[in-house]
Amino acid sequence: MTGIERRRRWSDEEKLSVLSQVGVDGETVAGVARRHDITRQHIYQWRREMRRKGLMSPRDPMLVPVEITEDAAPDRDNDHPDPVDHVELVLTNGRSLRARATMSDAQWIRLIRIAEAA
Repeated sequence: MTGIERRRRWSDEEKLSVLSQVGVDGETVAGVARRHDITRQHIYQWRREMRRKGLMSPRDPMLVPVEITEDAAPDRDNDHPDPVDHVELVLTNGRSLRARATMSDAQWIRLIRIAEAA
């Protein structure tokens, strides 16, 4: 033996980075834990800790009802509506996200998790 092995200390930013990887592109807790050489229990414990500190939303992103209204702008040409190139989401914590409408579900999930963890 060459010395004493010490436990690794993880900052909140590092923990949030690891936590944000779970669920992206189908990534599992076990897969993320394995990649970072930690146990699955670390991830579950970190989730509780980050939620307790208010650094992570108390629950996973969820779908909410949406009401679609007709645009009342009188000068708009309804024969050739403008294509939608951006989408804006307002999160439960009040933050707004605006991104390309062509983003994949996995990209949206990652963006939402990062915004809620910030």
